Amino acid sequence: MKEDVKKISEKKEKIETKNKKSNPVNYNSEVVWTQKMSVHEENIDKQHQSLLKELNKIINEISTSEEIDLIRASIHFCDNYLKEHFSYEENYMKRINFPYFKQHKKQHEGFIEYYNKFKKNFDKIYSVKSVKREDLKKLIEGIREFLGTWFVNHIKVEDQKYAQFAAKNPPKLTKEEQGKKKPAEFDMASIKSEIEQQLKSGKIKPNEAQILEQRAPVKHISELRLKEKTKRGGKEYVETGIPGFDELFESGIPKGNSIIIAGGAGSGKTILCMQILINKANEGKKCFYMSFEESESKLKQHMKDFGWDAEKLINSDRLRIQRTSPFDITRSVDALLAKEKGELLIDIDPVLLPKDFKPDFIVVDSLTAIASAFTGKEDSYRIYIEQLFRFFEKIKATTFLVTETAQIPEVFSATGVEEFLADGVIVLYNIKRGNIRESAIEILKMRGEKHQKKIVAMQITNDGIVVYPEQEVFGGLGEE
Repeated sequence: MKEDVKKISEKKEKIETKNKKSNPVNYNSEVVWTQKMSVHEENIDKQHQSLLKELNKIINEISTSEEIDLIRASIHFCDNYLKEHFSYEENYMKRINFPYFKQHKKQHEGFIEYYNKFKKNFDKIYSVKSVKREDLKKLIEGIREFLGTWFVNHIKVEDQKYAQFAAKNPPKLTKEEQGKKKPAEFDMASIKSEIEQQLKSGKIKPNEAQILEQRAPVKHISELRLKEKTKRGGKEYVETGIPGFDELFESGIPKGNSIIIAGGAGSGKTILCMQILINKANEGKKCFYMSFEESESKLKQHMKDFGWDAEKLINSDRLRIQRTSPFDITRSVDALLAKEKGELLIDIDPVLLPKDFKPDFIVVDSLTAIASAFTGKEDSYRIYIEQLFRFFEKIKATTFLVTETAQIPEVFSATGVEEFLADGVIVLYNIKRGNIRESAIEILKMRGEKHQKKIVAMQITNDGIVVYPEQEVFGGLGEE
């Protein structure tokens, strides 16, 4: 019996090898997912589709995107793919008692071996002072070809073997799955009818009825985890919603903190702040963007370019954008100082917030522009900036204050005073290595919160900023 199975298997492999040779893979054209690729297990199919999406991204972006960003994105994807997919798939094969499990696992180990070699080569190339674009291109070509081979030969051929076996030998339910009761089905029509009857009888008010009708029967597990994370020891925390960035914190940014967002030109400071406000406004929070440089129309256009619907949020009064001249502040401070004969403890209105709008989140873009309006009046600026931070503390808004620095900064604000008054400092880098530039981000300090102390890779995509918390950027930060 074993010999018959072996002969059938060998015959099948010969046919598959012949098919591969007669239908070579074109790695330069997009691969389209079809039902033939399905292994008829929902989670595994979704993971395979994610791999296909990554492969197509590498195929489509190889000639246009920055090589370093593409490599960072591929490494980030593969790290997660290895953790999630292989362990899940191997566990699935064990559950169906797949007879060729060991052979299949060896192929997974081959993938891991290649991937570790790829990462080692990348680190070797990136560790030198001057990174060569040609070397990065070779790496991308290599991973593109490997992922293409893996997708076609492994998923379309090898994975189909356990899929066919599972069709005849369905996986047994685990003890945990057996113990779970089937969730009760909700008859929304009868619930609605019951609410209407209670409305007529006057037992509940109309707004309560609307809440009952719209309330979901089950909360998603990710929502529960978010609530657990953002409230610890009676202290409230907020998350930015920026992919990968919140993973650098133990819990999040303490609510009500004032945070310096420091970085050089083109490092992504404004994008980071806009993205945070858009995310929080979409959660229903009141958000205020105070610009001292760009106009409201330009900022709205920037948001639109990333696919963020600022107009909708503005119309619902969850987002306001206001441009203010820093010289209006200077004139106001000068007048008050003259009136009070230079007294330091005077009542200065530090920001021009709308009277009818109490924001939960504020962006000030930028403190550098305000400081420049106080040129030659450093004492006046220090008085103003101290009152500004006191004001934010008083209104309990979580505030992000942009400062312009050198690309590799040693001082993170215009005078050096701001970073000591702030609760936190987040630094964005635009690092140059030879003819390659790469974005990176660091949480330099965050009062009242534990966080990872390292500089990690960051990418500015068409959808906004993405942070790769597992990819630390080493070396070369002391040089322009």
